Amino acid sequence: MKFKDYYAVLGVARDAKPDEVKRAYRKLARKYHPDVSKLPDTEERFKEVSEAHEVLMDAEKRAAYDAVATGADPAREFQPPPGWNSGFEFSGRDSGANSSDASDFFEALFGHRSTGQRGRGGAQGSPLGRGQDHHAKVEIELDDAYRGAQRSIVLRFPVMDEQGQVILAERQLEVSIPKGVREGQHLRLVGQGEPGQQGSPAGDLFLEISLRPHPLYRVDGRDVRFDLPVAPWEAALGAELDAPTPMGTVRLTVPAGSTQGRSLRLKGRGLPGEPPGDLYAQLQIVLPAANTEAAQRLYREMAERLHFDPRADLWRPA
Repeated sequence: MKFKDYYAVLGVARDAKPDEVKRAYRKLARKYHPDVSKLPDTEERFKEVSEAHEVLMDAEKRAAYDAVATGADPAREFQPPPGWNSGFEFSGRDSGANSSDASDFFEALFGHRSTGQRGRGGAQGSPLGRGQDHHAKVEIELDDAYRGAQRSIVLRFPVMDEQGQVILAERQLEVSIPKGVREGQHLRLVGQGEPGQQGSPAGDLFLEISLRPHPLYRVDGRDVRFDLPVAPWEAALGAELDAPTPMGTVRLTVPAGSTQGRSLRLKGRGLPGEPPGDLYAQLQIVLPAANTEAAQRLYREMAERLHFDPRADLWRPA
């Protein structure tokens, strides 16, 4: 996916004020409007200019774009870095444009556009004057999802300063993380969205949960998986061994004759819930190094005594 430099598209500086962005857009929109322009690729240029205007005139989108664009190389394929938008607080307004008009780059950052317009309440049908709902994505540790937690989180949200520049402000919230929360689940904080007008209720804040990558465990819905190293003789002969889990060490039985990649299921030891998920230990057979004379002698003895051909099945007809 190609990186889009929206500032270059409109020909404005990165610290351009909204009035400058608006003037540049109007000039280019007249130049490339499909109804009047005879230039080649005018429709695509018009869409590109309109997209750049939408992003740079919206304080929230502009702040998010600036955050991810820092250090991006237009000459290389672009993918938003993992967790780039964690901690950003947005009002979640729809753009009001058709999704077919959006570039892949736009959708990678802001998702699909919608054909519907939202009111001040952040959702269609909200009472007039009610504060708009806000949305933010937050990362938590896997341990928090297992045990639940009380966490202090800092959210960043874009505002305009006195010079008309977009800056990021911060606010801190105390949040209860419920036991068993899953990737992508939303937590609703009532009244923590945009303040209401004329005494109307404030909007709500919806926190989308993202689980921070763990060095050992991989989460799949409510199930959790991890790689368990075993010695060749443990896999071949069977073994009783200690294995780590997010809730503590357990005694695990490795059946005799186990092979590389075999999964051993620990029922109910995945993420808590109704029902809870399972925990899967995937066996990874680790070979001892042949870096001593004694080790090399053992390997040579196995080669002579076992008469084992790991490639025997390659020569059998299908």
